Amino acid sequence: MDAVADRPDPPVREMEAASLSIDPALEPARPRTFIKSIVSGEVGVLVGQKVVVGGWVKTGREQGKGSFAFLELNDGSCLSNLQVIVDAAVYPLSELVPTGTSVLVEGELKKPPEGTKQRVELRVEKVLEIGPVDPAKYPLPKTRLTLEFLRDFMHLRARTNTISAIARIRDELAYATHTFFRQNGFRYIHTPIITTSDCEGAGEMFQVTTLFSDAEKLEKELQQNPPPSESDVEAAKLLVKEKGEVVSLLKSSKASKEEIVASVAELNKAKENASKLEERYNLKPGLPRKDDKIDYARDFFGRQAFLTVSGQLQVETYACALGNVYTFGPTFRAEHSHTSRHLAEFWMVEPEIAFANLEVLYFNNLDDMNYAENYVKFLCQWLLDNCREDMEFMVKNYDKTAIERLELVSSMPFERISYTKAVQLLVNVTDRKFENKVEWGIDLASEHERYLTEVIFKKPVIVYNYPKGIKAFYMRLNDDKKTVAAMDVLVPKVGELIGGSQREERLEILIKRIEDSGLPLEPYEWYLDLRRFGTVKHSGFGLGFERMLLFATGIDNIRDVIPFPRYPGRADL
Repeated sequence: MDAVADRPDPPVREMEAASLSIDPALEPARPRTFIKSIVSGEVGVLVGQKVVVGGWVKTGREQGKGSFAFLELNDGSCLSNLQVIVDAAVYPLSELVPTGTSVLVEGELKKPPEGTKQRVELRVEKVLEIGPVDPAKYPLPKTRLTLEFLRDFMHLRARTNTISAIARIRDELAYATHTFFRQNGFRYIHTPIITTSDCEGAGEMFQVTTLFSDAEKLEKELQQNPPPSESDVEAAKLLVKEKGEVVSLLKSSKASKEEIVASVAELNKAKENASKLEERYNLKPGLPRKDDKIDYARDFFGRQAFLTVSGQLQVETYACALGNVYTFGPTFRAEHSHTSRHLAEFWMVEPEIAFANLEVLYFNNLDDMNYAENYVKFLCQWLLDNCREDMEFMVKNYDKTAIERLELVSSMPFERISYTKAVQLLVNVTDRKFENKVEWGIDLASEHERYLTEVIFKKPVIVYNYPKGIKAFYMRLNDDKKTVAAMDVLVPKVGELIGGSQREERLEILIKRIEDSGLPLEPYEWYLDLRRFGTVKHSGFGLGFERMLLFATGIDNIRDVIPFPRYPGRADL
């Protein structure tokens, strides 16, 4: 029978009654207008217009002995508030003025009296909706709050000026990212979040498994429905034997077909029952084990799986088919770090460029370094052009040099030096003592990177040809056999912003690099196939999106530039 035919008719009359019960006086006569379009519009055009505005009260105060109230309303579309005036005859003012109250109002835009800072204000004619707040319980008072304090109110912190400004800047950078790669002929590829490959080879990965939940379910099920005893299993096997003998006897005595078929059916039923009993008898609580190791063949994916630390390896498969591609998504690292630069979940932008070397133009194709430099410059210029108000807020409240830094990076060519040259420069530094000793072979620390960009060159620096011992297995081995074709883009304030390399396209060398890294070959067989079948020189890089936000805004802690930070001990919401 058609399932649709079984469905009851919708309650048309009840629906009509519900729609008729809405007070038409409270229905907005026009769509909601964003505050951004009001505060940035021409006053002469705006004054006299009727608009509907919705937002949250930043501050509210009753005036004129309670005859009217001023509300500073913000809807998140921009940093600026809209001053809203409500008469007591329109709505009870005490319900409107508490900080955090949400309102949807309709009214007329007016020009405020001379001498006031507002360009335009809204005189309310109707209060259409209200989301009340108990001011005694609202956890975000009007006073200045620290970013650390706001982390305890993850669900409300976006209502503050700082976090909402960061959210808009983050959104603009994401849009700029897609715009840049679209303009440069890249295709956006969604790479998997769950993977069986360790891109970095560091082993700091979150494991994805159902073994623990499966074990808990099994333990609970065995308690409610205990497994059969050994005697139960033996009895079932004996019954199978007896039923089998009956079938054999019937066949040998040339019994009727009906009798044999019925007897065979009973035998099969006995076998099925015995099999189920034996299967339940063999069930053991706890994690499944084989050869004294956890048996991942019994896991959801039939093998160990992890949250990805990078989409690079997977996106390479599409670079070797579509040409220039990129991925932009969340990545994860199970590193027990509590520093202001580390998160357990963060976002990466990872382009991959076919037919591209690290630093030399290859068949008139832009090289890896040029793409990285152009991309960073594009992001900086985008914020200068499209996010000026929020950036000025950052300058005023967090980093006086934030806009200057964007202007510097967007306009100046990046310096390019080898890792060996960078070490030589740092070894010769006499005006300060580094906490981390500088010598060839170390992974440059943030203090070294910032000294290169902020003191020596006073601009972004691309350091290339790093020692192979401190870089990943997939980076192309240079002719000196000591270094790899890797590069880091270093910027003031943050240090490393981008890490990239030319990928190793030579099969035998790549196999040896994987083995030398202590990694098994089997999980990377598909990656090796890219070198076996139609290999091509290709390069790419990864930009830590939150690091770009730290660089742009001047915010000190990475936990404050991602909407929902995850770090050891915290995974709120």
